[in-house]
Amino acid sequence: MTAWFKRSDKGIQTPTEAKKDVPKGLWYKTPSGKIIDTDELKDNLYVSPEDGYHVRIGSNEYFEILFDDTYTELNESLSAVDPLQFEDTKPYPERIKTAQKKTKLKDAVRTAVGNSYGKPLVIAAMDFAYIGGSMGSVVGEKIARAIDYARENKIPFLMISKSGGARMQEAPLSLMQMVKTSAKLTQLSEAKVPYISLCTDPTTGGITASFAMLGDINIAEPNALIAFAGPRVVKDTTGKDLPEGFQRSEFLLEHGFLDAIYERKALKKQINLYIDLILNNEIRTEA
Repeated sequence: MTAWFKRSDKGIQTPTEAKKDVPKGLWYKTPSGKIIDTDELKDNLYVSPEDGYHVRIGSNEYFEILFDDTYTELNESLSAVDPLQFEDTKPYPERIKTAQKKTKLKDAVRTAVGNSYGKPLVIAAMDFAYIGGSMGSVVGEKIARAIDYARENKIPFLMISKSGGARMQEAPLSLMQMVKTSAKLTQLSEAKVPYISLCTDPTTGGITASFAMLGDINIAEPNALIAFAGPRVVKDTTGKDLPEGFQRSEFLLEHGFLDAIYERKALKKQINLYIDLILNNEIRTEA
């Protein structure tokens, strides 16, 4: 039998083949170097208590944070096709299948309706894990249908943006979603149904140029990257050095691009507060 340990001049050593890795997912390291237990991180809504770093989360986590308990997903079966037969190193249908298998998602946005503080709310939440949260036809269609549902049922609408921009493989069809979703939001406004836009890290490209900035109230999480073009592209185009914190939510709030910034633990209360103020309702502070 091979010994687990052997003694040498360097002391007790474990053979390489006998070493066991620490299971992944037990700890999380923030960009500032802070280490936090993943269970503690989840209990703190995926925010590091030491430095306030907001870890990127997906639609499932946002639904759990913002809805009271249960919710009903809308149009969950919609899935992308390849009408343009986009030529790439990897066929688009194959990319879709890979992304769906990896993330267990149909596309880069999920929409749902449920109660938040006891009153109905429609939420569309994007998932960056699915092809970088890119906007294709399905993303635009699901958001448009969610807006229609909110308008027809007179239910406030919340959009949670998290995206790298347009989906390259759908080219002009992707860009068309900017117009479609913006038109739907105009109809929502005409119906006097509140729309709150929440920008999270990152919110970029065509998303920023359309529905993400059209809310009755536009809010963001701390230190979220919010931009049309990335910092490197802007610097190369202008030939100038960018200000400190350029395109982060704090900079944008200071320059009037956002209405407010809220930590994740305050989102549910503040979103409902804004809805109540818009509708002139009695203020809700508890579920």
